[in-house]
Amino acid sequence: MTAEVFKASRWTKGNHLFPTEIEITDTAVTRRKRSWLTRNEMTIHLLRVASVRIDTGLLWSDILVESTGGTDPLTSHGHRKQDALRIKELIERAQTSHLAGRDSGA
Repeated sequence: MTAEVFKASRWTKGNHLFPTEIEITDTAVTRRKRSWLTRNEMTIHLLRVASVRIDTGLLWSDILVESTGGTDPLTSHGHRKQDALRIKELIERAQTSHLAGRDSGA
């Protein structure tokens, strides 16, 4: 699987100049948030994802990815509804393929 990147809308709070990005690869989900002088990046390995929650409003969706490691959840707001659903689908599909590959190798 190639990496897919989803950007939050510039019309939402905190995303006007530097929109939050969520990148999904076949091994991890990463959130990148920039500001004028800093860059905050948080990564959770797909095997450590406990749940994915999408809160959908009138126009935008918020995404919450919780890990099994007890760390702070990965959160992002201001994504299109279709993008939020795609993020959840990619994470679930990658987890399923990892588990299927692990079960067949045992």
